[in-house]
Amino acid sequence: MSAVGPVLEPARAEAVYRCASAFKHASAAVRRLRGRDTHRPGELSFAQFAMLFSLSQHGELSASEIATHADVTPGSATQMLDVLAGAGLIERRRSERDRRIVLVSLTRAGEEAVGERRARYHECWSAALGGFDAEQLEAASAVLDRVREMFDDLARAEQYPA
Repeated sequence: MSAVGPVLEPARAEAVYRCASAFKHASAAVRRLRGRDTHRPGELSFAQFAMLFSLSQHGELSASEIATHADVTPGSATQMLDVLAGAGLIERRRSERDRRIVLVSLTRAGEEAVGERRARYHECWSAALGGFDAEQLEAASAVLDRVREMFDDLARAEQYPA
C-alpha cells in the first residue's frame, strides 16, 4: 500500500482513471444543463423537476427533504416551491404533528407534468444506454452507487474531521 492508497495493477489503475474521468465529465454536463435552466423563461427548471420527481417517488415530503433531494438550499427550495404552487403542480399543508413543518405533495397537474417529463427522458436514457445489456447496466448502477457513497463519506469526513 502506498501513502495515497493501494497500489493498482496498471490496467486496473487506467480503468479506475477512465471511470473517474467519465464521472467528472458527466457531472460537468449535468451542471451545464442546470446552468442553462435560467435561460428558458416560462419553463420549469431541472431543479424544479427534481423536486417534482422526488415527490412522485416518495410521496409527501417536507420542504427541507425536497431541498436535499433536489440538491438546492432550503431558501432556493422555498422560492421554487412558491413557483410550483403558483403553477398548480404542488400543494402545501402544515404537519398535524408539528405545525412548524410544511409538507408538500403533488397535485394531479404535477403528476401529469412528471409523467410527461419522465416519458421524454425515458426515450433519452433508452437511446443512450441501448447498447448495454441488463447485466452491464446493473454493474454501472453499482459503480455509481459506490461513487455516491464515496462522495458522501468525503463530505462527512470534511464536515467532521478526525
